[in-house]
Amino acid sequence: MAWVHAVIVLALIEYLCFGVAVARARGRYGLRAPATTGNADFERYFRVQANTLELLVPLVPAMLIFAVYLDPRWSAGLGLVFVIGRVVYFIGYTRAAERRHIGFALSMTPLMALLAGALIGALRALS
Repeated sequence: MAWVHAVIVLALIEYLCFGVAVARARGRYGLRAPATTGNADFERYFRVQANTLELLVPLVPAMLIFAVYLDPRWSAGLGLVFVIGRVVYFIGYTRAAERRHIGFALSMTPLMALLAGALIGALRALS
């Protein structure tokens, strides 16, 4: 489980780094708090952070459940693909909104696999 925990911590650190990037973008584009709209460049940074938070909610429990019922190494590996996908998403989306798709797919595919595996594992344990 140590690898699973390490990847979860990496995902959380990544999220915090995205928060720092949002703060820097706020200064770079002159958007004063609490505003979150008004500059499309800033809004892309903000959406990366918000979307990542939205996906962390299912990611963390899915990784833990998948690891318990199926395989912690696969859980950590899929989680790592998610983390890499978020980096690709960040780079693409902050450059241009239409460049976010590959990173989104690299994030959603392992997340869906983790959720499906967690559910299958839990259901199998019921019998």
